[in-house]
Amino acid sequence: MNKPARPFAKPLRDVAGKIVREAFGRQGFASAELVTRWSEIVGAEIAAHSEPIKIQWQRTAASDVSGGGQEPGTLVLRVAGPAAIEIQHLANVICERVNRFLGWRGVARLAFRQAPLRRSERKPARHRDPAAVARIEATLPEIADDELRQALARLGAAVKRS
Repeated sequence: MNKPARPFAKPLRDVAGKIVREAFGRQGFASAELVTRWSEIVGAEIAAHSEPIKIQWQRTAASDVSGGGQEPGTLVLRVAGPAAIEIQHLANVICERVNRFLGWRGVARLAFRQAPLRRSERKPARHRDPAAVARIEATLPEIADDELRQALARLGAAVKRS
């Protein structure tokens, strides 16, 4: 008697990828990379004070669509308070860099929403206790690779501290 094959769980990247694509699609982004690689696209200085919210596309009549391509959209940026005026002066540079990343003229204008940025600041690294690391490393003599033994000792000390 043959049993039907048991369905295995789907990899998280497949499920999450679909959800992320749909969420970004609702915000007008063709791909999530515009958000996730924002600092690479516009540069660290601009990215430190801004983040993309969505792209607003022009609604065109059916006759307009048949005559040409998609009209460039408006990229809506969340900008941190006092930096808004500087970011506004760099609007042409930002549009150029975004369009270069997209590979076509997808953005013609910027719109700004002045608000605190949503990304969380990284917490400073906790102070390591070298004595705890040394104690745990002493319990790992069977591991021949020094770097691996030290890494495991640091991990063990961090877990023990938590």
